[in-house]
Amino acid sequence: MVTSITSYGRSGTSDWMMQRISGVILLAYFLCVGGFIVTTADLTFEVWSDYFNNRAMRIFSLLAIISLAAHAWIGVWGVSTDYLTTRMAGSNGDTLRWIFQAACAVLIFVYFVWTIEILWGV
Repeated sequence: MVTSITSYGRSGTSDWMMQRISGVILLAYFLCVGGFIVTTADLTFEVWSDYFNNRAMRIFSLLAIISLAAHAWIGVWGVSTDYLTTRMAGSNGDTLRWIFQAACAVLIFVYFVWTIEILWGV
């Protein structure tokens, strides 16, 4: 039996919903940014900077960053628990999965913090 790492004791339905909701948020964000790029005739640094200095866009970007981190973690956890097992890696399957998940968690966290520093100029 797989322990519930991502859901903190809740059912897998919570993870499924979070994956879908974060996917919709990311789609909306990329459509918004993509629409801005397509509809802006003269896309200069100043125009781009003004677009992302808008508080609403910063909050929307922060929501997208949080969604991306959650979406990535649930995906990594799902793939690693499916494929990094004792059947695939022998007796070292659990250790390999733990190392992989820890490395991915650190990487996701670093990218999350780095993006917030860029976005908010911390």
